[in-house]
Amino acid sequence: MISQNRHLPGALLLAALATGNAHATNGYFTHGTGVRAQAVAGVSFALPQDALAAAMNPAGTALVGDRLDAGLTWFQPDRSSSISGNVAGANGSYDGNDDAWFLLPDIGFTRAVNEQLSWGVAVYGNGGMNTGYESNPYAAFGATGTAGVDLTQAFITPSVAWKSGAHSFGAAATFAYQRFEARGLAPFDGFSSRPGSVTDRGHDSSTGWGVKLGWMGEVHENITLGAAWSSEIDMSNFDDYAGLFADGGGFDIPESYGAGIAWEASEALTVAADWQRILYSDITSVGNPLAPLLTGVPLGVANGPGFGWEDSDVYKLGAVYRVTGVLTLRAGVSHMDQPIPGSETFFNILAPGVIETHVSLGASWALSDRNEWNVAYTHGLEKTVRGTNSIPMPFGGGEADLTMHQNILAIGYTRHF
Repeated sequence: MISQNRHLPGALLLAALATGNAHATNGYFTHGTGVRAQAVAGVSFALPQDALAAAMNPAGTALVGDRLDAGLTWFQPDRSSSISGNVAGANGSYDGNDDAWFLLPDIGFTRAVNEQLSWGVAVYGNGGMNTGYESNPYAAFGATGTAGVDLTQAFITPSVAWKSGAHSFGAAATFAYQRFEARGLAPFDGFSSRPGSVTDRGHDSSTGWGVKLGWMGEVHENITLGAAWSSEIDMSNFDDYAGLFADGGGFDIPESYGAGIAWEASEALTVAADWQRILYSDITSVGNPLAPLLTGVPLGVANGPGFGWEDSDVYKLGAVYRVTGVLTLRAGVSHMDQPIPGSETFFNILAPGVIETHVSLGASWALSDRNEWNVAYTHGLEKTVRGTNSIPMPFGGGEADLTMHQNILAIGYTRHF
């Protein structure tokens, strides 16, 4: 047993350092963790499919068996913005795709201690955002060089789960790592409480800890329910960007929770659905509107101006169809309430996480009882959020519109022990 897992710590560390970059889907949360979950548009609360189940519901650690799951996701977001009606000369269309695509690894491992108790560890990216504008949308206001942000979020989640009869209960701790950089935002320096700590400071990092709790239970023949909660994660501040983010560089990770149902309609077909709520508005730097900037409240102060994101509900529906003992097919669709209101598009040129709908499909191919390959493809349907009184008059007025679509291709390997 020890020889089977001797390379696991190194693999987990490597994944932790590499994962999470630029994964913007449901706002800046990922739409699904693990290749199999991605293939059903992220449905997970009552449908654990692999060793990354604890990322959404740690109760799943008791239900997936002894296994190692590793995946690599090719992520290609297309983000852009346009400005119209601006008297300062900023009108035009802007392409935010200096970095065209990204590779995102994840890995998970679970092991049963006995018939009741299991443990596991999952390493994954839960979110992030990247934009790179070679033509700076803020150039008309005095900005120089390229503009954009690079936010990386990576998570290590060790979990334990207890199975009792038809129910399982799970708990997990989550270590979170963030890395951030902002470029080309000089015009906002004059609106900051800490000029010189707004833009072009290179990458800064922050860390923090949170907890997850979850439950799954077969409440009726062939029907399983699940529910889980992830705490807000209190992160250390981005000191180099203390003049950009509220509370002196604060950028905590939002609380989220949700519930799901899975119905085993036949021996071959399982249909499942989730509801998830993400509390973006509780994070000061994310949820506070930009408007106080115009009433003399500078960037970077306690409870200062932010990006104006609203809390969002995500609804997911997925199906798993076992064609044979070798081949399994998956498909799913999800829809998210828009987190960025039209009044907040000007600042969110940097973070246009506006996609609302994802459609996914995928498959697993068992090479043997112990080895499987998994694949998933997701398309984030193009969405445009049009500005509504979005550009403040000190910046020339007018409207900023945000547009994004995405293509996501994931490949994974499963080893059963």
